[in-house]
Amino acid sequence: MKTALVLFNLGGPDSPQAVRPFLFNLFSDPAIIGLPQPLRYLVARLISGRRYKIAQTIYDKIGGRSPILPQTEDQARALDAVLNASGGNGGNEWKSFVCMRYWHPRADAVVRAVRDWQPDRVLLLPLYPQFSTTTTASSLREWHRLAVAHKLAAPTQAVCCWPVLDGFVGAMAELTQKALAEAAGHGRPRVLFSAHGLPEKIVQAGDPYADHVEASARAIAQRLGLGRQDATAEGEGDWVVCYQSRVGPLKWLGPYTEQTIVATARSGRPVVVVPLAFVSEHSETLVELDIEYRHLAEQNGASAYLRVPTAQTHPAFIAGLVGLARQAVAGGQTIAAAEGARRCGTESNACPMR
Repeated sequence: MKTALVLFNLGGPDSPQAVRPFLFNLFSDPAIIGLPQPLRYLVARLISGRRYKIAQTIYDKIGGRSPILPQTEDQARALDAVLNASGGNGGNEWKSFVCMRYWHPRADAVVRAVRDWQPDRVLLLPLYPQFSTTTTASSLREWHRLAVAHKLAAPTQAVCCWPVLDGFVGAMAELTQKALAEAAGHGRPRVLFSAHGLPEKIVQAGDPYADHVEASARAIAQRLGLGRQDATAEGEGDWVVCYQSRVGPLKWLGPYTEQTIVATARSGRPVVVVPLAFVSEHSETLVELDIEYRHLAEQNGASAYLRVPTAQTHPAFIAGLVGLARQAVAGGQTIAAAEGARRCGTESNACPMR
């Protein structure tokens, strides 16, 4: 039995020349800009034209390209090694394919590569722990459209989300514990679980992303034995969920990470930032968190600033994804949160399992 495992991620520019077309692809997505054509095309051209020089400056700080593709390829190799290990695969052959949403390798090429491999089944596994219409749903929608166009006939299943996957929670807890141990030498640490932001109107329309982010943070905090959660940027608790990377005039999910860093730094407590919605490094972690927010924390008197690494190929994380993949194909259905059932609240009408 040949199983194609398709790993979805956002993608990122692989050269300075790729920054502008990458941004155009991003803002051309109807899940990001919900305007009809040709207005969406015109807006994407306008935004990418205005923002690409700023974005190029950001990528210049990390070598002129995003590391997301090579790190996702490392994850694919790690998954294949475990899934195909002698005596552990039950006679099945697995092959992982990396599929990026906004830069190469994009779905059109990956669908054809999977079809040419002639698998007996296909499992779609987004590397977004928390479901959103702007990430997971967008990637799956594009995949299904192109699979039909390219006549990929193999039975296909999907995993929609895994915000409390034990391997993910365990990996992030272990990585965070190391940072907490170091931070404790500078005072009582405050953990900031920082996720990529989303406009509030998307969540109000039924997107379960914020609920999933809270679930991930709560699971990691419980694993670490952290105490009280704060609901705002200010507070005396041990941990707080906050959101980074907002752009434009809309109101986004809060509290905002930069406000939370300032409040924590000014209170004299060490700042420990955990990138909650990312499983590989990219500009939002290597520039925004490591450079810009570190500088912000230092400006405001933080006794220490530590940023926890992303899960990448942490053994617990890879083991968790392996178990998730095997569970999905054994069950023969779309599964959520490694539990096999919907975990979204009734208000989340964008949940794919409603």
